Amino acid sequence: MMKIDGKMGLYGLLISLLLQLSVVSISPAEAEDEMRDSATVLMYHRFGESRYPSTNNSIEQFEAHLAHLASGNYTVLKLDDIIVRLRAGELLPDRTVAITIDDAYLSVYTEAWPRLTEAGFPFTLFVASSPIDRELSGYMSWEQIRELQSSGVTIGSQTHTHPHMHRLSDEEVRAEISTSNGRFIEELGLRPELFAYPYGEYSQFVIDAVKDAGFRAAFGQNSGIMHSADDQFQLPRFAFNEAYGTIDRLKLAVDGLPLKVHDLTPEDMVLTTNPPLYGFTVSEEMSPVSQLRCFSNNHGKLDVTMLGMRAEIRAPGPLTEPRARINCTMPAVDGRWRWFGRQFLTR
Repeated sequence: MMKIDGKMGLYGLLISLLLQLSVVSISPAEAEDEMRDSATVLMYHRFGESRYPSTNNSIEQFEAHLAHLASGNYTVLKLDDIIVRLRAGELLPDRTVAITIDDAYLSVYTEAWPRLTEAGFPFTLFVASSPIDRELSGYMSWEQIRELQSSGVTIGSQTHTHPHMHRLSDEEVRAEISTSNGRFIEELGLRPELFAYPYGEYSQFVIDAVKDAGFRAAFGQNSGIMHSADDQFQLPRFAFNEAYGTIDRLKLAVDGLPLKVHDLTPEDMVLTTNPPLYGFTVSEEMSPVSQLRCFSNNHGKLDVTMLGMRAEIRAPGPLTEPRARINCTMPAVDGRWRWFGRQFLTR
């Protein structure tokens, strides 16, 4: 389950400010390589279920997204294949995209799957096992999930009960993962290799538990472009719903390039100081850093101080949303934009 926090005005502000920045110029060879070591991962939940606008995309929105992806400029690949190729240092087609869907709602089976099949687009379904075991209304059955699996859909894990994992003890987190893995083996004959943190929430001990369970990669719900140097257990996805499902936002995501950073502070997304003393070092190949801009769903545009390649970002007051987001951008080639987003948990 997911709720995209903040007001729609954040993206309107972000887009308008981005358009005021100048476009950078780098060599064609540099541009080609950086365009091909990354991929955009999209995230959906429900389809045509207007009673749940925070997790739903209308059928019209979803069909428009698929039509845009089928326009000829994009390559939609299986998520697990993208991860393998990036890890191996292989270059991908420019504008590579992966599609993910969380929670295994019934509308995935009745609405999304037929349309994705018709478009020829693979996708990954992240499943929490308890709602399926309990045969909750509005969810798929194990039989339907097996049908998707047999057709080539990749099945990933989202724990057993879909909890707020950072609020659990280490023992409880590991039990959630172990229980769900057992159910996947019993029902599907395999243990998933990909993991999605429920609500996009995690802490360092949650990451450690996911690694120890043998997963190859794990995804949050922070905006950004996945690339070859990313932490494989803090991978980004662009979340879409009715309010955040416009074609303009989809274009920003699927035409995006990674904003590569390292040495993040604070390391843990669970805040002990609020507002956070947030900072990171921008990789040398990212330039000009003078055009870095950062935005919060609480405070809009934030103050950014550059100390060489080091960016220190400060909010004017506490981050008040339970899941607060800070997105940073820079202009890239051909009118495209670099993205790096981070989610912070305030409680």
